Amino acid sequence: MKTGSVWTILGVIIAVVIAWFLIEVLFSVMWFVVKLVAVVIIAALVFFALRSLVGNRNGD
Repeated sequence: MKTGSVWTILGVIIAVVIAWFLIEVLFSVMWFVVKLVAVVIIAALVFFALRSLVGNRNGD
């Protein structure tokens, strides 16, 4: 086997490992953003529900 072939194989393996970690980080960030959006939506719904309940009790 030539030295160039060995470096090519090592380069491919390193590229796959780097890509694997980058995809892992990307999906982690995407999952965090999805959870953050869900929390904001639920918090807004709860806020408006509580505001309407408290407002009705005070006669607003």
